[in-house]
Amino acid sequence: MRIPIIAGNWKMNKTIKEAVAFIEEIKPQIEGTDVEVILCAPFILLKDMKEVSKGSNIKIGAQNMHFEESGAYTGEVSVLNLKEIGMDYVIIGHSERRQYFGETDENVNKKVKKALEYDINPIVCVGETLEERQAEKTRDKVKLQVEKAIEGLTHEQASRIVVAYEPIWAIGTGMAATSSDANEVIEYIRQTLESIYSSETAEKIRVQYGGSVKPQNVEEIMNEPDIDGALVGGASLDPQSFVKLVNF
Repeated sequence: MRIPIIAGNWKMNKTIKEAVAFIEEIKPQIEGTDVEVILCAPFILLKDMKEVSKGSNIKIGAQNMHFEESGAYTGEVSVLNLKEIGMDYVIIGHSERRQYFGETDENVNKKVKKALEYDINPIVCVGETLEERQAEKTRDKVKLQVEKAIEGLTHEQASRIVVAYEPIWAIGTGMAATSSDANEVIEYIRQTLESIYSSETAEKIRVQYGGSVKPQNVEEIMNEPDIDGALVGGASLDPQSFVKLVNF
């Protein structure tokens, strides 16, 4: 059985004080849940969040990392820093990183490998634009992104990644894919993983849906047979909203 996973992606939001207060508020309300709970935040918040989350079931993740351990990469953060402060997860290849910061499939693959090398679990984002969806190229797009992201990974390494299917047209727009549409694409992603590895390995890999997930639609989404969780943006910024998402 794959453990359901609810991850909040705060993007460029919250101060350290706000982040600490958020965790302190939600901790007693999500204790004992059967869902894996993750909060992914800006780099400067992570150390304090990790500290205040100790003793809880909340895991902390970064939103990006560089594929080199050190070097002349001004403004970047290395996996060594993330490892030292105890990061559990890191988001890699989010559509905003691809769109605004030139993230390529090749760089995504390098980052995935480096994260796994240091026992940090990658949440690998894939998804199509509205134009690609209208042109019926969704499957082609996500297949290529998945194949590029996991290129060169062993079965054991692949089983540790999380894939987040996030149709770009649904991120922050209020337009969520229907639960059945999302499940159909996620089922195809698992078939792609099975064709590369094996059914046994593919069955271990969790695939989330992301894109305008809210407390009002999370239960419907999570009831789909192939959807293992949600990567949530705006609805994860309010503590009580996030509690409702986790306790769907």
